[in-house]
Amino acid sequence: MINITLPDGSVKKFDAGVTPLDVAMSISEGLARNVISASFNGTTVETKTSLTTDGSLILFTWNDKEGKKAFWHSTSHVMAQALQEMYPGVKLTIGPAIDNGFYYDVDFGEHHITDKEFKAIEDRVLEISREKHEFKMRSATKAEALEFYKKENNPYKTELIENLEDGTITFCDHATFTDLCRGGHIPNTGLIKAMKIMSVAGAYWRGDEKNKQLTRVYGISFPKQKDLTEYLELLEEAKRRDHRKLGKELELFTFSQKVGQGLPLWLPKGSARRDRLEQFLKKAQKKAGY
Repeated sequence: MINITLPDGSVKKFDAGVTPLDVAMSISEGLARNVISASFNGTTVETKTSLTTDGSLILFTWNDKEGKKAFWHSTSHVMAQALQEMYPGVKLTIGPAIDNGFYYDVDFGEHHITDKEFKAIEDRVLEISREKHEFKMRSATKAEALEFYKKENNPYKTELIENLEDGTITFCDHATFTDLCRGGHIPNTGLIKAMKIMSVAGAYWRGDEKNKQLTRVYGISFPKQKDLTEYLELLEEAKRRDHRKLGKELELFTFSQKVGQGLPLWLPKGSARRDRLEQFLKKAQKKAGY
């Protein structure tokens, strides 16, 4: 038997080999349905990772930051699979979760992806997701990992592996796709119900301008379509309230490429309002004794 300590301080006994999902089920079926990631003794684990020692376990759902991180990182794997299928010969590099979604850096060769292609990629991601493929982690030796990516003619993954040591290299498999990965995934692709590519941008490999420029594909995903709809509506509302947009529309200030996009140039209306505001603040400070 092993002792599993939960966040509330309670300790539960289980047979060695119990998984985070088993622990969630022992608490409630509702939690088991919603748990998508976990941390054991401070290390991110899969929901089906076997636990063999005493330790502290935290279960994450979509409502937790770590849960979203696992969800978005998992979606980056699915998007990478879709890109590899749709653009034969592309070379994949890295695909982490970020504060709002995820990205994947890809070498598309001579192809320049445009927003007209986004919808087809999104559709393929959702097709793969609906097939409910499990994410499965496995260890590999350095020699095995190097052989795999040399066969794929992927110098980026090869470079990453060359800096790793045996015992630290893991792959994640789902469907027919395999990726070099340290872990942190949702149980299966079926949890991904909505996904959108937000933009593409250039990004130098490993952030070094001396290296080749890759294409960074940004995306975001959700467990419900309505969540994506609400997110996009919030973005549109933020654009409508953007001070740079409002300033131009109200003829308060403008921007110039020659001066710099971060420096507003005050127009007559804006200058007048700025002067009035400054006078108001000076009077308020004087009255307050400053």
